[in-house]
Amino acid sequence: MNSIEKLIQIFSNFPGIGPRQARRFVYYLLTRANGTLEELSQNIKDLKNDVIMCADCQRFFEHKNNNYNGAHCKHCKICSDKTRDDSILMLVQRDADLESIEKNGEFKGLYFVLGGSVPILEKEPEKRIRIKELKKFLERKENLKEIILGVNWNPEGENTGDFVEKFIKPITEKNKIKISRLGKGLSMGTELEYADSETMKNALKNRS
Repeated sequence: MNSIEKLIQIFSNFPGIGPRQARRFVYYLLTRANGTLEELSQNIKDLKNDVIMCADCQRFFEHKNNNYNGAHCKHCKICSDKTRDDSILMLVQRDADLESIEKNGEFKGLYFVLGGSVPILEKEPEKRIRIKELKKFLERKENLKEIILGVNWNPEGENTGDFVEKFIKPITEKNKIKISRLGKGLSMGTELEYADSETMKNALKNRS
């Protein structure tokens, strides 16, 4: 396999990208000036060196711009923000979902990024999302009163929410934590990443 085919294979693994689009990406890069390829290569290296996962919410963030007293912090700006309401936690599937909700500005609680979804009929669902990390996170949260299942409004998202709710039920029942889901405002098939501000606002207000 030559370098072109290898790169096509890599691009084909990206979400929503097929072999034909991947091939177009590669040939587009080949038509660019050498500086473009060098810049892309450097940005990929910087991504690996500058971005880490938050110790609490599991989101990716640029740690070099989020430090205190010259030391790198293991927590992102949201988890480090003492003004956030730590009694409410929203579970989202991906970092992109978190960013979309944050842009809306309506939610003032904390987050946890599951890192994926649980397909229907999945035999090993615990391997598809960060369920063990979530359990540890919940066990050390003392002020938690509500958990919002901020999953996509589609069959796979609903299945993910059902699995998570069942898995954390012993903790939520023991600590009397309410579990709610985003309500009216999100139509079937909606992905949170693409929901507009007004839709997200209504979904938060009408959660149940």
